[in-house]
Amino acid sequence: MRVNKLVILLVPWLLSSFLALWPTLSYLIAWAGSFLIFYLTLSGRILELPKDLKVSQQLMRPIFLTHIIFAGYMSCTSIFYFIGVLGYVNFESPPPFFAVDQQELESVAKCQRLYCLAHASFVCGILLVMNYPRPKKNILAIKDEATFFLVFALITLPLSTAFLVIPGLRQFYFQFNSLSFIAGTLALAYAIPLKKIGNTVLCSFLYISNFTQSLLSGYKEPIIISVIVLGVFLYPFYKKTIFLTFIPILIALFIILPAYNQVFRSKAWGGEESAQEASDAAIDAVLNSESEDSAVWGFLTGRLSEIHMFIKYVDTTPFPIDYYGFDLIEQSLVVIIPRAFWPAKPITEEMVMERVYNAGVVSRGSHVSAKPPLVVDGYLSGGTLGVFITLLVYGLIAQLISMKAEDLFGGYTLGTALIYSGLFQILWRGLSFEFIINSVFWSYFSMLIIFWILKMLNIIKSV
Repeated sequence: MRVNKLVILLVPWLLSSFLALWPTLSYLIAWAGSFLIFYLTLSGRILELPKDLKVSQQLMRPIFLTHIIFAGYMSCTSIFYFIGVLGYVNFESPPPFFAVDQQELESVAKCQRLYCLAHASFVCGILLVMNYPRPKKNILAIKDEATFFLVFALITLPLSTAFLVIPGLRQFYFQFNSLSFIAGTLALAYAIPLKKIGNTVLCSFLYISNFTQSLLSGYKEPIIISVIVLGVFLYPFYKKTIFLTFIPILIALFIILPAYNQVFRSKAWGGEESAQEASDAAIDAVLNSESEDSAVWGFLTGRLSEIHMFIKYVDTTPFPIDYYGFDLIEQSLVVIIPRAFWPAKPITEEMVMERVYNAGVVSRGSHVSAKPPLVVDGYLSGGTLGVFITLLVYGLIAQLISMKAEDLFGGYTLGTALIYSGLFQILWRGLSFEFIINSVFWSYFSMLIIFWILKMLNIIKSV
């Protein structure tokens, strides 16, 4: 019965594929189809949403935040590239007698259809195994959760730094650094409504420090993620305030960050100035409106969406480059072996970039990293069927891990909100096979170790 309902989610892809001879219409149906999928799943019309918690109290579960960030970025951001292909610049109509490149338009439509299919199969994977409420196997045996999360953040932060100095274990730095950030943000969200002044001050310091580091990274994603996570954690306590403030803040960030990053990267990455000096210059440029509209438009039509790179993969596979089959999976299994045990292990970045060079996405010798996202690797492995299977399995894994975390750690708050969101944050974006499989494998290992430690300390007790 559940499978029969889920077939409805494939209708937009089927309809857009049927209309492939009319690329503009086909694209629009596939693009709008993702919004229909969001509506049908997030409203509970396809499958009833979990009732063990209010929606506002379970937003970190895969059907909500993972789904919205992953599918939203993948499927919905290409609209600006699409209207750019139609001749629009800065939202202004194309000049008279503008000739649309029909081949590029057809490629955009084909890729959007694959995005729509990927979205549908990803959600199908989640809904196939989603099962709440979970039977209680363990409980969190503490009373002051706000302080527990703060202590957790303070312990995992230096622990993450320690992994930087241990050869071959650098990947654990990213895991525990993310875990520390999520724990600190969760502690802040608990401390504010409880009016714990000391906790609030310390947690605010940790949050601001993380936000500052994100600004100095030159990347937009950590900044936006930090704002989203704080908003999600505070939402159950201050629904109206969060809704009225955080959405405008996110919109402002999408408008401001392209200009900020353009100035920052030109100065910091070029070696002209330190990261702090470059950041100050970028902020000054944004505040004084020195950036041009072209920076925002270039971000919307280029860096916001990855469809322009997807097109190059689709245009070169399966001809002249054949599908990779299981080659990418085999490479991913090699990557799992820690470099500490195999110092001569092939460099993951170089392995991934080979298919980037082969497709002509970037040229060899360039200093650009253009790693293919998950949906591209699914396509490169087996075309349309490869996309469907890859994203179906992806949804299954995300949901199963979240439920396992809740089983181990006594419920949603510690299980999904902290452990799943901290250790498996890579599932929000979906990178190349090698990075995803390696990260998920060792994050799962880390999750079991953390559970064992908390069990030994009697913080977690069996029911």
